[in-house]
Amino acid sequence: MQLWVGLGNPGAQYAMHRHNVGFMAVDSIAEVHGFAAPAKKFQGWLQEGRVDGVKVLLLKPATFMNDSGRSVGEALRFYKLGVEALTVFHDELDLAPMKVKVKQGGGTAGHNGLRSIDQHLGPDFRRVRIGIGHPGHKDRVTGHVLGNYAKSEIDPLSDLLGAVAGEAGWLAKRDDVRFMNDVALRLGG
Repeated sequence: MQLWVGLGNPGAQYAMHRHNVGFMAVDSIAEVHGFAAPAKKFQGWLQEGRVDGVKVLLLKPATFMNDSGRSVGEALRFYKLGVEALTVFHDELDLAPMKVKVKQGGGTAGHNGLRSIDQHLGPDFRRVRIGIGHPGHKDRVTGHVLGNYAKSEIDPLSDLLGAVAGEAGWLAKRDDVRFMNDVALRLGG
């Protein structure tokens, strides 16, 4: 069994923020793979299902980004899963928009959701980094991250989320390289 966590902030006013692309990714996976309806658990929303035969729990913490680690830690402890079963989907400033990279462990690069999970569980979890690009100057980062996707980005975003969900079986099988390659191929590069 694996726990896949999408990072974001709860509430309709945040739904289309770049910072919520982790929520969007797990929602797409749930839809494409026919997961059960969400249940309120672990200070968030939990959905159960299978991705290519592998049991996966999808979690969207409702604790707000800065406290995501509490929700994630609760779920891992309840299911008696180690950090090796955890995959976190999140927005990544240091990656071009609509690019996807997977990495095991690492730093938090100032991401408050990752920092919270790191404080609760340590840094050794798998991350699916979804590029949102850097606005060019650090003073503009907050507005960029907490800003909505532009109209011109909606179709590419939809394609990206479809590719992530469509190729999620490779993540379930722990073939991160194949996942990244096939997502890139679907997106035309």
